[in-house]
Amino acid sequence: MTLTDSVAPAKPAPKFKKRRHLSRELALQGIYQWRLAGGNASDIDAQLREAKIFSRVDAAYFADLLYGVLEHVTALQAQIQPCLDRQLSELSPVEFSILSLSTYELVHHPEIPYRAVINEAIELAKSYGGTDGHKYVNGVLDKLASRLRPEELALHRTRPLKQN
Repeated sequence: MTLTDSVAPAKPAPKFKKRRHLSRELALQGIYQWRLAGGNASDIDAQLREAKIFSRVDAAYFADLLYGVLEHVTALQAQIQPCLDRQLSELSPVEFSILSLSTYELVHHPEIPYRAVINEAIELAKSYGGTDGHKYVNGVLDKLASRLRPEELALHRTRPLKQN
């Protein structure tokens, strides 16, 4: 018996959550690339699938996000614009990409709680966005969630807080 045998292993992070996060991260890179350089989803997809990280993502979810956002970008922009304090064209490419990705999830993935969508967006904005970009993304997505998922927000607000 070695020392490492006697020490309980650290609780590993859930693989599904990690895979979904990596899927969002890679999809964000594709949306960002599309925003800056254009191109089509299948070319961007093929390029991103060659990245080292791709073996660790949920490939189906990644494809759904990338193709879904690019296919529905006009409708997503129409959802986002009323929640902004400026024109969509004035957003940084990172903010635009994160908001598009998150709006797609809010609209097309009701099985994912709105709070999880917002938290993931904040994490992406902290990693890839400007200094306070995560605060802006949070504010916009809070407004969007109240418009897109009013029943879920109402249910969340009526639940009593759990006591420790």
